[in-house]
Amino acid sequence: MKSTFLQSILQILKGAALAFKTFPSAITCALAFAVVTMIRIQLDWPVQEQYNFLFDCLHWSLAMGAVFSLAAITAAQSRFSSARSFLAANLLGAAAAGVTFVALYLTGGTELDPDASRYIAVSGIAAARVLAVILTSFLAFIILASYPEDQSDFASSLFMTQKALFVALVYSGVIVAGASSVAGSFEALLYPEMSKKTYMYIATLAGFLGFTIFAGYFPDFRRDQVDGHREEAQRQPRFIQILFEYILVPVVLALTAVLLTWAGRTVVTGTWPVFVQLYGIAAGYAASGIWLQIMVTHFESGLAKFYKRVFPVTALVILAFEARALFIQLDLTSLKTTEYSFALIWVITLVSSLLLLVRNAKAHRAIAVLICAAALFSVLPAVGYHALPVTTQLNRLEKLLVGQGMLADGQLTPAKTDLEQDVRESITDAVSFLAYARDAKLPAWFDRHLGESSVFKSKLGFEQTWPKPDEIHNGGSRVISLILPPGAVDISDYTWAINILGYYGDSDDSALVEGVNGRYRINWIVTNPDGTGTLAALRIKLDGRTILEQDMNPFMESLSAKYPPGNGKPVAASIEDMSLRLETQEISVLLIFNNADINIDPSRNSVYYGLYPLTLYLKEKP
Repeated sequence: MKSTFLQSILQILKGAALAFKTFPSAITCALAFAVVTMIRIQLDWPVQEQYNFLFDCLHWSLAMGAVFSLAAITAAQSRFSSARSFLAANLLGAAAAGVTFVALYLTGGTELDPDASRYIAVSGIAAARVLAVILTSFLAFIILASYPEDQSDFASSLFMTQKALFVALVYSGVIVAGASSVAGSFEALLYPEMSKKTYMYIATLAGFLGFTIFAGYFPDFRRDQVDGHREEAQRQPRFIQILFEYILVPVVLALTAVLLTWAGRTVVTGTWPVFVQLYGIAAGYAASGIWLQIMVTHFESGLAKFYKRVFPVTALVILAFEARALFIQLDLTSLKTTEYSFALIWVITLVSSLLLLVRNAKAHRAIAVLICAAALFSVLPAVGYHALPVTTQLNRLEKLLVGQGMLADGQLTPAKTDLEQDVRESITDAVSFLAYARDAKLPAWFDRHLGESSVFKSKLGFEQTWPKPDEIHNGGSRVISLILPPGAVDISDYTWAINILGYYGDSDDSALVEGVNGRYRINWIVTNPDGTGTLAALRIKLDGRTILEQDMNPFMESLSAKYPPGNGKPVAASIEDMSLRLETQEISVLLIFNNADINIDPSRNSVYYGLYPLTLYLKEKP
């Protein structure tokens, strides 16, 4: 047993060493990726910032080159198996990395908010396009590794790839843990001044070694070669078979039963779930169901056969109801990014289910090709995830504004009459999506700051209007994140500007102000009663006597009532909404907040308030 285990380890390490010979361009790209990472680690932030765009372009292009090279070399070896084709595949992989770098560096940059960074960065759509090519290359590698058909198939190739990835993760994890323990002991006992960057270097090198182990795990793909390691690499251990057959299959069947029950209840009651919740469930069901269908391809047990027969049929039934939910959502809000993703997943699942019904295991490669096509389609100009939802929402907004007489000849004017509630909600919804859409090309009349409350009101003539909270969330947590927008406040009536953040409770380091009427002690008090939520209060004492103690709950409740729950992304509130004026017989106070976070979770009976004051302005009264 011991010798077998040792032999297995030595075989894996030998494969990692041979990976340099088997996949030279892929390993070279991975090594260059590690070198770039270590250079970034070595450079401190002020120096590194100006090179971030260059480093990001290098990272994306080298990652793409490594995965593309795996596919190109496997294609050359499995189809031609000649020295010339092997050289051409390696040169093609290196060229792919170079072309990607040039394309990213010349066209993939986007200007950032000057307040956030002084330099450009790789745009979201450019990164997504490279990621789509990486995914396509990876699936192409799995397809190519599934030949010849007398030695493998797609299901076996996919499992072999997952097995190689798992082995690489385990080995690299052990390397990181072991090397970090040695470094930690060295730092603690011998060299306390050792840089923390040492651990980052260790993680980087372990990641590179992990990739070599991953690439070296695969058998010899050369044509007319029978590698005995292929059978072992593709074999599913008994515990994996038990996991798939007796745990995962029942779990997915149970989820299928839940979705079918939901479909039946929908027919009876006519009620539909929150679309975002349905999106997550549908995506998880589609991905896990199709993946498990492939994993149990060669299983002959009754339960596995039942699952392989039932899943495609039940998936089609569930897809019909999901399509209805999608049409309802499109009628309410038109096409957004979530709806776009849902529709894409729906199409993939529909076609995959039909293929599985007609072709069974022979459909697997076609499903992989379909996923590649969908990934590439989603990043195309005009029809990609970044463009089509923006076009749809812009058309929706223009139609609403023109219908209300607020947009004519490319000029936006405020509403002259009170608009109906649903119209205001629709305009607010479309504006909010467009204002925060990354890499979106918008017309000149659309102010990029139109998503901010103050700009919205001045440009459109009414306050942002959202559906009632119960219409947005039917359960689950509600998240509101507000930030202070740029702007000016008249503080001519106040004497002192005081920073109070950090002065908690009645500690001796409270913010102190020596005034004409005495000494003021100012505290920003934060408590967490019973672990159910966070409360804040402002307390001001004059010569030891409390003259003001203001609980911030009413202020936060007013924000919660005015601003809708969102997805956690910060929303710029108006300066007025982020300010609080207080009066007593002794003083006048203006408190301006930098940001406010509200997280309400009914299921846990908890409310989290995160309120962060920027400056307190104080004036004594005679």
